[in-house]
Amino acid sequence: MAPTDAQGECLFDELVRSVHDSGPLEVLDAVEAYAAAIGLGRITVYLVDLQQRMLVPLTEGEPLPVEGTTAGGAYRSESLRLVEGDGGLDLWLPLRDGADRMGVLYVCAPLLDEPTLRRCQTLAALLALVITSKRAYSDTYVRHTRARPVHLRTEMLRAFLPPRTLGTVRGVSTAVLEPAYELGGDAFDHSLTKDVLHVAILDAMGHDLASGLTASVAMAGARSARRNGAGLRELTAEVEEALTTWLPERFCTGVFATLNLSSGVFSWVNCAHPAPLLIRKGRLSPGALERDSELPLGLTGVGPRADERTVHEVRLDAGDQVLLYTDGVTEAHDGQGRMFGLERFADFIIRATSAEEPAPETLRRLIHSIHDHQRGSFTDDATIVLLEWTPDGAGPHRSPPA
Repeated sequence: MAPTDAQGECLFDELVRSVHDSGPLEVLDAVEAYAAAIGLGRITVYLVDLQQRMLVPLTEGEPLPVEGTTAGGAYRSESLRLVEGDGGLDLWLPLRDGADRMGVLYVCAPLLDEPTLRRCQTLAALLALVITSKRAYSDTYVRHTRARPVHLRTEMLRAFLPPRTLGTVRGVSTAVLEPAYELGGDAFDHSLTKDVLHVAILDAMGHDLASGLTASVAMAGARSARRNGAGLRELTAEVEEALTTWLPERFCTGVFATLNLSSGVFSWVNCAHPAPLLIRKGRLSPGALERDSELPLGLTGVGPRADERTVHEVRLDAGDQVLLYTDGVTEAHDGQGRMFGLERFADFIIRATSAEEPAPETLRRLIHSIHDHQRGSFTDDATIVLLEWTPDGAGPHRSPPA
């Protein structure tokens, strides 16, 4: 018999209290006990792997492909999936930390009424928060999502990287980065402060440990300046100072940007990096964000001072998308030397927008397309950050509610 609303609330309160003192996998025992108490069957948590190709169970069971499965459909669309199973109804719910996709929750239920569905959705929301909290100090979840060891320079860079996706209904920033296990000097960063979305993309010289260190120092310098309230010009100057002080023989290119989610003003500083791309009303706006080139970060004593960098501004239209990328994206080439190219890159985003695909899913498929174009071998890091401004909360990539 299903519990009453009061009983269900009491059971959920006990679950919330218990997970605080549970280890990363002990949480699942508490969840299974709660599920049994409210009349549910088997429950399994699946986390997406590092390359977003497989959904890996935290307990027993086989990994499931993101492509071609019901579980993958829930992950890709960021919406629940319900099918008939051998033991009743199989429910797949997306696990998300805010806008960031983490995996899916599988629930087997003998029947599914509205109160039970609501409890399952609340359980998925709680699990996402718990996993996010506990993976900050445990390697358990990380080990489940890696198919093989990562390089030392990659481990260092990944320790600095934020979640792949963040934002609100008014705007989102989502990113992908490959090769997942062998990063060199590419990195991205994004953060949300009140009404402002802060974004950075970096490409450090070389493809070794020093490259990873260069990108890490630049990212730390940017974060330090941002958290002290610096504007883009001051932030760039602090990154420059950090690199010239601690790594005087190294340099990197990069873009530091902000998007005001209230006004739609996009501001950026470009330090010898590929110019951002603007997609408006389903079309690429050629040259819309191209400006005079400036020097890379870290070349002290050459050209204008860092605090004299130019801050550019444009006002976006509702629904506009801005793409930041490293040259490893467009210069990826196949066996015949044919590059992936800017046109194919932009066209991929435009087609996905027309299909009303969630932005994180667009980048997941795009980076896999680039991977396949190079027959599985990245000769350079490839990093993409996609920004969307949806002031009315109804942009083309707004995720449906779970």
